[in-house]
Amino acid sequence: MITVLVVDDDFMVAKIHSGYVDRVPGFEVVGVAHTGAEALREVERLRPDLVLLDIYLPDVDGLSVLRSMRTGARPSAEPDVLVISAAHDLDTVRGAVRGGALHYLIKPFSFDALREQLEHFRALHDRLSELPGDAPAAQQDVDRLFGAPPRPVVTPKGLASETAGVVERVLREAAGGGEDLSATECAGLAELSRVSARKYLEHFVDTGRAEVRLRYGGTGRPERRYRWL
Repeated sequence: MITVLVVDDDFMVAKIHSGYVDRVPGFEVVGVAHTGAEALREVERLRPDLVLLDIYLPDVDGLSVLRSMRTGARPSAEPDVLVISAAHDLDTVRGAVRGGALHYLIKPFSFDALREQLEHFRALHDRLSELPGDAPAAQQDVDRLFGAPPRPVVTPKGLASETAGVVERVLREAAGGGEDLSATECAGLAELSRVSARKYLEHFVDTGRAEVRLRYGGTGRPERRYRWL
């Protein structure tokens, strides 16, 4: 379940928004706050995945709360934020964007409008969870997270389609057995030099057809392990 903290100074509005969230499968409201100070305490205590944050609060404005979340002493408690407010001046909207808010919904809004944003957040949450935690993100991973269109696949000069097919077959067979390969192992199976195999492997990674993970040993540089997607 994706946990949500609802922050709104109006008790009835907070109740309505909580009801909206509970109607969306996969989301659970774990807390409600009505002031900025209470919101920060609840973020620290509950560690929600997402905060629905109002701007007009009785003690401090929501943008100040957002900045405090982002500059807090415990970044592990830092949630994602969806601003929901009647404030619609551009300075406030810009402040929310610069503060790292995922989106900005202007009150009043419908259940469908909130549901759409929650489902978008869930898709982003799922894509992040699919990334390997022990390897750097590839450009295609980042493009998918930000909704960028896929880049066209262009075979670099110096790579032959026949050899690419051999390396692809070797990677596919290894993946079928649940294994990944180093460039040296792939070169041996494909009867290529290690340098040549590495070029094709990196090409497959760049075009999103394979992934690379780092295996750390005792000393020296980590080994790059390739797996067909």
